[in-house]
Amino acid sequence: MGKHWREAGDAFSKAAEAHSSKNSRHDSASALVDAANCYRKVNGQQAIECLDSAIAIYTDMGRFTIAAKHHMSIAEIYETELNDPKLASQHYQKAADFYRGEESNASASKCEAKVAHLDADAGDYINAAKVFEELGKAAMENSLLKYGAKDHFFRACLCHLNIDVLNCQQALEKYAEMHPAFTDSREYKLMVKLVETANPEEPNVDEFTKALTEFDSISRLDPWATRRLNTVKKALKADEPELT
Repeated sequence: MGKHWREAGDAFSKAAEAHSSKNSRHDSASALVDAANCYRKVNGQQAIECLDSAIAIYTDMGRFTIAAKHHMSIAEIYETELNDPKLASQHYQKAADFYRGEESNASASKCEAKVAHLDADAGDYINAAKVFEELGKAAMENSLLKYGAKDHFFRACLCHLNIDVLNCQQALEKYAEMHPAFTDSREYKLMVKLVETANPEEPNVDEFTKALTEFDSISRLDPWATRRLNTVKKALKADEPELT
């Protein structure tokens, strides 16, 4: 209550040790989580250490859904506070694996989407595209999620475009065959135009930019998609021949 976060974290850590000495594993894990919540205010790494210890207890007890939740908390600390997308991605993946094991598929998919976004930000476009593609396939098989499949395939295409244009063209053809409704989407039509204008043999930065502007005027691209496209646009400008 006094907002002395470090002292509170230390006290909860001691409580966890006391519960552990009495073999009260659940109480020990709960105290470790309380300690982590306090430490997070002042020291992200200490919070992670407490959550790791709590996860070990919950996993040993077979409480995998709770363990997944705390892996997500660790991922969020790495992502937003410690600026380590690689470790954040690893913990989102661990959370996804636990959720899948417990048949919490919606939560698992949410974590896997975070993995793909972070991997793309880190430059691992191959794995990011693979994860988005798998999410798209899974969405197609679920009547409630089917509409979202096009967004996953669109994001996979953005990753493929950052690998190379041919890669993206092949992916577009593949997704169109897998999910014919995708071809009616504005996202698909945008990707067709981008592939055409990003051709390394005849790059057209002006047309590339025009296609993005027209798309953005109706429905704005989110910051993640914008970053992917800005990277491609920058590469196109670098490929333009110098004036003589």
